[in-house]
Amino acid sequence: MIHTEQLKENLKKGLYRDLLLDIYVDETRIPYQTDRYIRAVGKYESLYGADQVEIFSAPGRSEIGGNHTDHQQGEILAASINLDAIAVVKKLDQPLVRLVSGDYDEIVIDLADISLKEEEKETTTALVKGVLAGCRDRGYQIGGFRAYITSDVLIGAGLSSSAAFETIIGTIISWLYNDGKLDAVTNAIIGQYAENVYFGKPCGLMDQMACSVGSLVYVNFADPADPVVEKVEFDMNKYGYSLCITDTKGSHADLTADYAAIPREMKAVAGYFGREVLLGVTMEEILDHMEDLRGCFGDRAVLRTVHFLQENKRVEKEVEALKKGEMDSFLAAVKSSGDSSFKFLQNVYTNNDVQHQNVSLALAMSEVALAGGAGVSRVHGGGFAGTIQAFVKNESVADYREIMDKVFGQDACHVLKIRKYGGMKVL
Repeated sequence: MIHTEQLKENLKKGLYRDLLLDIYVDETRIPYQTDRYIRAVGKYESLYGADQVEIFSAPGRSEIGGNHTDHQQGEILAASINLDAIAVVKKLDQPLVRLVSGDYDEIVIDLADISLKEEEKETTTALVKGVLAGCRDRGYQIGGFRAYITSDVLIGAGLSSSAAFETIIGTIISWLYNDGKLDAVTNAIIGQYAENVYFGKPCGLMDQMACSVGSLVYVNFADPADPVVEKVEFDMNKYGYSLCITDTKGSHADLTADYAAIPREMKAVAGYFGREVLLGVTMEEILDHMEDLRGCFGDRAVLRTVHFLQENKRVEKEVEALKKGEMDSFLAAVKSSGDSSFKFLQNVYTNNDVQHQNVSLALAMSEVALAGGAGVSRVHGGGFAGTIQAFVKNESVADYREIMDKVFGQDACHVLKIRKYGGMKVL
């Protein structure tokens, strides 16, 4: 622990510069992070007074490969990014959690009652209680604390701000009450439990896993109750690339049916073969029954099935390329994933509004901006609206960002780095 006054003074003197660079990777962002930490500590003091505190962090995430595969028990590759939630925390003797997140009102939770309440669903209180209950039910100690949490993970950009929040609560409990022994995979599973059961959102496990584990993480969901998780160490800076996420400013309104249709159509094809999900269905089976499948479910369902079967193999190629340090092979697989998402998965624009194709336009402009081998791009996350992802050579980032901002507005393009840490204690 360190006193808030001393913490602010050390930050101003630059004593944590190397630590911040190790966490956030990008040299140009260190002044921003330093000021951000100082403001967070100052906010804690304004809420709770100067005190001995600890600081924790949990990153957002970016999907790299495995577009719409997790709900079919497929494979994914995701990465922690250098946008995160940070928490200034004081352990309390009382069985209370007192927490302020951003500019919202304080949440007070009595640990004597962390039961599920229907009226609390879709609230921050529900997420905190869900993580506390998940930790307790798995045999971990829980206890009181007070905290100020602030996040620069972009909300609504497919970078998993909620998973970062769940991860940081689990990380706080791990270090305050369990000597840091709550492992990253269990922390992710607890976060998913909080979001599924307490918050009421039926999300998969990819977001929480990437936020909790750190670096790049490969997950095979063949056994959803016990997924295969492998951390893939890879220093993208060493190869001279940055990860760019562009918010195309498209509306997510009225897209629920589009999102729901993807797993529904995939599961319909799986059902034809007596399966609940597509895992285990082969391309040979698809070819042998093509006429029936087209007649029963339509061509789009078949195309989406083809995407799933090939996307799993692409994830494996990406992981293999990263382990071998073969950047060109990795980028080729990323581009192939994007092409398949556009052509076969068809989650780049909605058929209900073909006049607005923000994501399609962003991909087209990326091809123009990245011509000549400057990088590759793909749709990011669920699709239909929102963001695209691009791996861009560092020397081309400024030009790429200028073009994307010109099309979609100032600061539409965010330049990110992959960070090696998931949920962690900073100080």
